[in-house]
Amino acid sequence: MKSQSRTEPESKSKDSKGYHKLILWQKAREFVKLIYKATEDFPRSEEHVLKGQLRRAAVSVVLNIVEGYRRNSTKEFLRFLNFSGASLTEVEACLEISLDLSYLESQEYQRLEEKRSELEVILFYFDKSLKSRVKTVTL
Repeated sequence: MKSQSRTEPESKSKDSKGYHKLILWQKAREFVKLIYKATEDFPRSEEHVLKGQLRRAAVSVVLNIVEGYRRNSTKEFLRFLNFSGASLTEVEACLEISLDLSYLESQEYQRLEEKRSELEVILFYFDKSLKSRVKTVTL
């Protein structure tokens, strides 16, 4: 029996995934890494509470970008970007609570909040750009 090579199909290669080209997705992915690193030392009792929620919300930002990207319409993509924005706001609240409970030091909180805010701005302008395309197409 002839052995078949196990090469990745062209459509599944990393370079061909369109969402990898989105600055929004790249920044959101980097932000997830920062959140995971920052929450490593949270108390064990927060594993499935604040720590888990903060991590899930950050991951949700990325996953909603990807899921929306793969939808069949710009309108659907916008809907999922809205979900990403909601998750980003959830991250904001979790970071504030983490600061209040002294799970994050002030400097770390500021650093994460700056990155989160930057991501929020990128999301806002990306969303605005897509909305303008939808308006142009429907006119």
